[in-house]
Amino acid sequence: MSANDRTEIHDFPELVNIMHRLRKPGGCPWDREQTFESLRKYIIEEAYELVEAISERNIPNILEECGDLLLQPVFIAEIARDEGLFSIEDVLGSIITKLIRRHPHVFGEVRVKDSEGVLRNWERIKQAEKHQQENRDSGSSVLSGIPDQIPALLKSYRIQEKAANVGFDWPRDNALPVLDKIEEEISELRAEILQKEQVKTEEEMGDLFFALVNLCRHLDLDPEISLQKANRKFINRFSEIERMIEKHGKTWDDYALAELDEMWDIAKERTSWESGEL
Repeated sequence: MSANDRTEIHDFPELVNIMHRLRKPGGCPWDREQTFESLRKYIIEEAYELVEAISERNIPNILEECGDLLLQPVFIAEIARDEGLFSIEDVLGSIITKLIRRHPHVFGEVRVKDSEGVLRNWERIKQAEKHQQENRDSGSSVLSGIPDQIPALLKSYRIQEKAANVGFDWPRDNALPVLDKIEEEISELRAEILQKEQVKTEEEMGDLFFALVNLCRHLDLDPEISLQKANRKFINRFSEIERMIEKHGKTWDDYALAELDEMWDIAKERTSWESGEL
């Protein structure tokens, strides 16, 4: 059968079989050399590429990046199978069992009113699972299970989210107390900056970031997306200034800061019109 004659309908077992062939003797040398540890960077990279494709609402890229990300756990499972640890069937069985167990409002008799109730019930089920583990002295905290290596912005969001799911949170219908907390943190940060206390300044800066993430959560905003948008906005405006400087045949050193501020205002207006902000 030629490549042109091959059906375009594919399924999950086909992907697993391809990965198995790549890892077999006579398969791909690079694939055969990979380990759990060597694949870590690719897992992170593929996840970020999918997030970027979603942010750009690029459907073809979303489709492609979903496939690239899906490959990683299949790859991991194939390595594990070679080492006699577990198989892709074990992975599927684990997640299927977990989904059913943690959705008793769908597969059982539990009743919840809204998504907030779902999240609270989810955390209660997770805690019950943790208490059933042999080692009850470790990993039983409400805040356990958050990877140490995820970005700090996301980690702070997940910490607050988990705490909120057990009722430790500001009132959900009022963001003003969170704003008051931010103003308090800014005041404390200012005091340490004036005192030139570097260690304490770093601590207060962290507290301010944490409070800002909390405000995002209360406003139903994703802090990562908010910051990414701000990054893109700065890049667009900065690039506009670069084009103006190049157009005049000058360099950055030819401009005083006040002149650059004026150019920033022009770039801000131009990019705002282009992006539909005005």
